[in-house]
Amino acid sequence: MNFTDWAPHARRLAEQITHPASRWREPVLAVPRHLLVPRWWVPGPDGRVVQDGPSNLDSWLRAAFTDRTLVTQIGDSHADHADPTDHPRGRTTSSSTLPSLVLTMFGHANIHPGLDVLDVGTGSGYGAGLLAHLIGSRRVTSVDVDPYLVKAAGERLATIDLHPTVAAVDATGPLPGESDRIVATVSVKPIPPSWLEALRPGGRLVTTITNTSLIIVADKTEDGGAAGHVARDWAMFMSSREGADYPPGLDDLVAAAGAATGEDVRPSRFPVLDLVNGDTWEIRSMLEIAAPGIEHAYEEDGDTRTALMVHADGSWARAESAGGDLPIVHQGGPRRLWDELDRVRDYWLQHGALPLYGARVQVFPDGAIRLRRGRWAASIA
Repeated sequence: MNFTDWAPHARRLAEQITHPASRWREPVLAVPRHLLVPRWWVPGPDGRVVQDGPSNLDSWLRAAFTDRTLVTQIGDSHADHADPTDHPRGRTTSSSTLPSLVLTMFGHANIHPGLDVLDVGTGSGYGAGLLAHLIGSRRVTSVDVDPYLVKAAGERLATIDLHPTVAAVDATGPLPGESDRIVATVSVKPIPPSWLEALRPGGRLVTTITNTSLIIVADKTEDGGAAGHVARDWAMFMSSREGADYPPGLDDLVAAAGAATGEDVRPSRFPVLDLVNGDTWEIRSMLEIAAPGIEHAYEEDGDTRTALMVHADGSWARAESAGGDLPIVHQGGPRRLWDELDRVRDYWLQHGALPLYGARVQVFPDGAIRLRRGRWAASIA
């Protein structure tokens, strides 16, 4: 198969993720995602393993035109520079987001020809390519903190005659120019004030809040802030960063919490919950709003399930259960993190739902966020 025979694969993807009348059908058909992601990482027994697209054309086209995220960078290890002996571990620092999620974010932004759009989080350049095909290259600016990502994306887009403006920029600082739409495929907390400054009057921003699945859709207001809602939809993106990698996590505290005897030990009223891999988006988001900054770990060993929660203030919790029994919970440090989770689950039981999705959003000029739905309200700063 010649690598140019990609049109049937793009057609299959377009039929999967767009409606026939969608304005995004043609961009998905026209942008060769495989050329923007020639190499990517997949899980392996000893860490990540690099996949080289041009060496296996069938696999390359299947991967690129499947609705999946392709991880391109782990820490500072980009797949473009890897050899088969490299097996990086750590946090993902760049990827080509699954195409349907890119279109979800663009859909909330209501993008159409005549608008100037700022794409925050260039990654592979696929999102910028879709935008440039729809509204024209001169209308699109794409920024990323990583100079190599920006350079590679710009060069690869140019080979398919798409020429958006690309720039290596810390998106939490000053941004280039002004835009009618700002769409971020990285998460932030709070909203960077520079985004509001770069947004034209009446313009719209669409982003997610770090460590939550909340999509904020907000239009600029006369006071320099923005107002809107939390979409009845969900997405989770890696958080914005300032350097080549994220700061170290709380691995040492996680390890200690896995073996320590708690200052507070008691049975839980609720089962162990997998807040790492499970379909627990809403509960985890609510917990992050109520008690920001908790890191989670989860493991299963036979019929034993263990959930760990840790915080930079030294608080920790470990819940362990065997079989179908309710867990025993150990907690230590200045706060009781499992109790914070219990409060979220109590709210759900008492009200039949959590109040996040559909909540009204007010963004202040300094980027602080106020959420409100009925009698419930919360702030994110």
